[in-house]
Amino acid sequence: MRMYKVYRKCLAADITHKNNSCMSLLEHFLEFIGYNGFIKCVEDRWMRRYTLLIVDDEPGITDMIKSYFVAEYDVLTAYSGREALQKLTGKPDLILLDINMPEMDGLEVCKKIRQFVSSPILFLTARVESVDKIIGFRAGADDYIVKPFDLDELGARVAAHLRREQRSMENRTVRFFGELAIDYGNRAVSVSGQPVSLTKREFDILELLSMNAGQVFDRERIYEAIWGIDGDGNSGTVMEHIRKIRAKLAGYTFHSYIETVWGCGYKWNA
Repeated sequence: MRMYKVYRKCLAADITHKNNSCMSLLEHFLEFIGYNGFIKCVEDRWMRRYTLLIVDDEPGITDMIKSYFVAEYDVLTAYSGREALQKLTGKPDLILLDINMPEMDGLEVCKKIRQFVSSPILFLTARVESVDKIIGFRAGADDYIVKPFDLDELGARVAAHLRREQRSMENRTVRFFGELAIDYGNRAVSVSGQPVSLTKREFDILELLSMNAGQVFDRERIYEAIWGIDGDGNSGTVMEHIRKIRAKLAGYTFHSYIETVWGCGYKWNA
């Protein structure tokens, strides 16, 4: 790691232009001690740029947000719901989505893509009523940002969601529980080879319980872990999602993987 830091300092100082012999010696030394492969790996990771998709029918807002993020992220923009659907081919890592748009609003866009897109979706809207937030979260949103907003706070929220997604990617694995297989990386579930279709929130709950087998989670704790402490729903939302998960799995197996611990909550029953 110490030699890697030296290497990075050389790059930052642009030594390749000022002193080619110094750089050549350093490259040969690193190659000799086996650091080249390590450096390439770290450089590739360091060069990774996330892609954001900004969707808002007001060009002024879209351009302002793009200008703020473009130095750190690759940024895609769309000015309507239909254009946003087309821009999904760019595989954005996070979507900033305005709700109040003509023809196809943000809620409709979110409902259309949520089952197929696992990237965080952050709603941008002037609506401030709690009922509007609840509708947004139920549509599949991961966060809710009210206009006018502070760009630095928006940047912090975006970074926090991307860190969470990165941790999830780093922990990708496949686990088998009898006839049930869960592919955490691809967010896929199957029973005896038959795929089971789950929404994003349903998979999040399944992931939380199965990754912590034997541990009991009450409804409030599940809600905070999946929807966040700022969520405007309630623990009844958890009950409804678990009911749907059980119903979907019951179509393929008689085993009940989510066990109710009466008076306490739920736990994974492998």
